[in-house]
Amino acid sequence: MGIEVADKSTHNRSNRGLDRLAWYLDSAVRIPGTQVRLGLDPLIGLVPLVGDGISALLSCYILKEAAQMGVPRSVLIRMGINVVLDATLGSIPLIGDIFDVTWRANRRNVQLLQDYEASPRKTRNRSRFFGVITALLLLLVVVGAVSLVIWLFGLLWQAVTVP
Repeated sequence: MGIEVADKSTHNRSNRGLDRLAWYLDSAVRIPGTQVRLGLDPLIGLVPLVGDGISALLSCYILKEAAQMGVPRSVLIRMGINVVLDATLGSIPLIGDIFDVTWRANRRNVQLLQDYEASPRKTRNRSRFFGVITALLLLLVVVGAVSLVIWLFGLLWQAVTVP
């Protein structure tokens, strides 16, 4: 139950194109004297606000292509989480640029696509598990934030009402 594509040669060209795009975005240039590689994503991200938006749009292209190839929703959600993390954390000045260099969302997403082609059931199940864990962590953060706000309002209320 792999990706359903009418023409395998077109599919392989598409995969090579996505792999090349991910390489350009995440690891095209090696920093001299190191093993660290970076691509256009962290460089574009240096432009405040606009750079991270352009970077996210380029990352979404890989996601769109995966959807057109018939990749299941669970894998697409996992790929989307990679893009959202990259765009969100990548927008933090300086720290975000370091994150962009290390996270490599585009390479991760192309690898997920290749993993799905090689082992659809395993990749789909891992992506579902990842989605559940991510949803639970998000719920925990929201509950924690709401609890913190309620606690702070309680402190404020006590400070205002105590004579």
